[in-house]
Amino acid sequence: MLKNTKLIVQDIEIGLLTINSEDYICLTDMVKAKDGDFFVSDWLRNVNTLEYLDAWEGMYNPDFNHGEFAAIRSHSGVNSFKISVKEWVAKTNAIGIVAKPGRYGGTYAHKDIAFNFGMWISPVFQLYIVKEYQRLKEIESNQYNLEWNVKRVLCKANYKIHTDAVKNYIIPHAGYTKAKEWLLYADEADLLNIAMWGCTARDWKQANPQRVSQGENIRDMASINDLAILSNIESLNSILISQRLSKTDRLRFLAHTVEQQRKSLTGLDLMKGIQKLSESTFIDVKN
Repeated sequence: MLKNTKLIVQDIEIGLLTINSEDYICLTDMVKAKDGDFFVSDWLRNVNTLEYLDAWEGMYNPDFNHGEFAAIRSHSGVNSFKISVKEWVAKTNAIGIVAKPGRYGGTYAHKDIAFNFGMWISPVFQLYIVKEYQRLKEIESNQYNLEWNVKRVLCKANYKIHTDAVKNYIIPHAGYTKAKEWLLYADEADLLNIAMWGCTARDWKQANPQRVSQGENIRDMASINDLAILSNIESLNSILISQRLSKTDRLRFLAHTVEQQRKSLTGLDLMKGIQKLSESTFIDVKN
């Protein structure tokens, strides 16, 4: 989710941040729904809150300081007891709640904790915020699935044309055994990678071990526009192969084509051609 994403719950705008790939909801905004002058620290001093936070941190945070928590917990029944979010984090190494400065500043909590905080405001409010969050995530998921499917179609569009050109015009003259023919297909795929991104698939893997460990490859990083261009140069390279152009000449021509097409597509969002019909993210393709 984007840093300025907002949940709208009972006419209250509630900020949403992504921190380490997890969604955090703004408690500072949520507290506006509670009648009277209340603060996040009022919730934090409650013994039930502290026990819930201890359970959550114990499940997700191996660095949580349970000894410091025990000391804080022992004072929770005293009327004068009060602890701020910054003190809580500093003493316990907690990760479930953070105080964020700056433009999107405020106290944010992991969605699990924020939903628990919602119950402190009111059961009705908690139900509404969970429903709104789920609605937003459904829209987000559908958008990502849509983009993934568009990328998948673009990647497949001219793939067979390209591999057929390799099979028909390069393999018969290469003298490779059947078991080694895959090297020629990989070599031509890398020719396209170099024309597009200036590196081979192997170069990219060596530079991005973490993404490789997540099952990604060089083409997973491509934008919709780049994949449209890649589809185009797959078709173009198949023609150049059939015309017996050298690999050096083909690379030069393909790289120039990529440069020209990127200039043409600059500022053009191809995904805008696919419109949502409603907030349920049903889609239709414009002619």
